[in-house]
Amino acid sequence: MVVTCILRRLVRGITVFIRQPNEAMWCCVGSGMENHGKYSQFIYTHQNDSLFLNLFVASELNWREKRIKLVQETQFPNEEKTIIKIAEGNAKFKMMVRYPSWVKEGALKILVNGKPVEIDAKPSSYVSVERNWKKGDEVQILLPMHNSVEKMPNVSNYIAIMHGPILLGAKTGTEDLKGLVADDGRWAHIAGGERLPVDKAPIIIENSLDDIAGKITPVKDKPLTFTASLNMENKANIELEPFYRIHDSRYMIYWMWLTESQYENYIDSLAVVEKERMELQKRTIDFVAPGEQQPEADHQMEKLKSNTGNFQDEFWRDARNEGYFSYNMATNSEIGLSLLVRYWGAEWGIRKFDIFIDNEKLVTEENTGRWNQSKFQEVNYEIPDAMVKDKKQIRVKFQALPGNTAGAVYYIRLVRKKKI
Repeated sequence: MVVTCILRRLVRGITVFIRQPNEAMWCCVGSGMENHGKYSQFIYTHQNDSLFLNLFVASELNWREKRIKLVQETQFPNEEKTIIKIAEGNAKFKMMVRYPSWVKEGALKILVNGKPVEIDAKPSSYVSVERNWKKGDEVQILLPMHNSVEKMPNVSNYIAIMHGPILLGAKTGTEDLKGLVADDGRWAHIAGGERLPVDKAPIIIENSLDDIAGKITPVKDKPLTFTASLNMENKANIELEPFYRIHDSRYMIYWMWLTESQYENYIDSLAVVEKERMELQKRTIDFVAPGEQQPEADHQMEKLKSNTGNFQDEFWRDARNEGYFSYNMATNSEIGLSLLVRYWGAEWGIRKFDIFIDNEKLVTEENTGRWNQSKFQEVNYEIPDAMVKDKKQIRVKFQALPGNTAGAVYYIRLVRKKKI
């Protein structure tokens, strides 16, 4: 059962979409704020005679069954402690204090009325403090934080830098922040500034992951601010601060980490790939990621007998036995366009289907046993100018022939034709 409590202050670290008042409202603005409001439900919980202190947030609790009122006072994370005061009542119960995973083993300290509590618990558990609690009792909980490095799940060469539970980030520039403040446009919440190539992003080059946390030092008189004396490419003299404090700037929160030998191999191959990717991005007028909810909603998807899934960390969509799927795609009122479609090169089964532009057939495609290679394949379909002339948008449709499968399709790009 959740114990009712009153949140005394705004929770630090609220992240919201920036919008102009009276101009627009998107679901993420409301639900994003609501998430933080939900924290108050779980600052305290109880089970029988045990009161669990789960979150270190300034708050008041009225535990009616025990006729106990307590107050939690803290400036966390700007201070590494919290204080619990019994404001009213007398009752016997266990106060279960969370021993967070981000406090080292043996570092947590709890004092009741100034006297230390013996702790035999380990991080990621709870410390039980049982006594007859009375008005005026005070519990001081010391939560020393330290720097640590977390690997990204399934992408082990990307890391996040943490101070206690606080994710640290770094500002990386304020140039070309077009779209920072959205208007009431349909896709105005998507930033429109220039996309910078990945190979120009900061890279941490250290032979030992364990050494990184030790090279991050606090800045005097600037709480929760750090400098990093790391060997880095594309960035020098970075200043790390809590991600929630970074506004109106490009930023980094996930860092590529490579050893020196890995870096040499990486940079040679990435420069070529990234150049090609950026050139393709500049040619792209519109893009759909089939199988992903938001892009499909944005492009007014229609479908019949269609399935979706994920393979090689990419989403796909297909249609079977005269089924179809289609999307509205913006043309920017241009001609000289092509449709660039990504397929998997080792699909089984018979895969013959038609591709339509506004119900006019562009091509009949046959991918049955076409490549027999376990890698992605991109196919370019040139669109006759007559199919797009004087149109701001077109509907692109993939329709399976009887007994066949259309796709699977991993992405669809409407692109300008390459200049020869």
